[in-house]
Formats: sequence, C-alpha cells, structure tokens
Amino acid sequence: MRVDMTRTVSAVYENGVLRPLESLPLAERQRVRATVSDSRSDPMERWLDHEYMATVDALDEPVPTLEEVQRILSKIPCTLSDVIRAERDARG
Repeated sequence: MRVDMTRTVSAVYENGVLRPLESLPLAERQRVRATVSDSRSDPMERWLDHEYMATVDALDEPVPTLEEVQRILSKIPCTLSDVIRAERDARG
C-alpha cells in the first residue's frame, strides 16, 4: 500500500540546489513534486520589524532559559498586569 506524503518544510537555495532545513523520510534520489514559496509571501511577514530583528540578532546575547525567566518574574511582588498598568500610568 502506498501512502502519499504532503509536508511543508523550510529550505535554503544554495549553488543551484534546494536544501531542506530538516530531515525528510525519502529514499535517495526519490522524485518528489515541490511547490516553492518565497518566505516574503507569508502574510505575517509584513508585520515584522526586520531592522529591529537584525539589531537583536547582532547583540549575540544568550537566550534566557524558562527557569531564568520564571525566577526573575517570581520576584515581582504583585501581578504582572499591575506592573504594566503602573508603568503605563507613570508615562501619562
């Protein structure tokens, strides 16, 4: 019995070859049908601030772990909503 696989994967085009960014369950030299979509065609892409994202990426700072974030947030003596409201009110 043959089962068709349909899957969307990200890929990089390098030196004339489209290279998937994840492993695929395909046999070597197996023929497939591909639909290529430029990542900029993503409707959410226009909402991203690419300049800011590039600046953040250039900082090369370590990403905090979930435990670090939880530890820092646990030191807030009230709810996060209260802190946000207070900061917003302080700005006028």
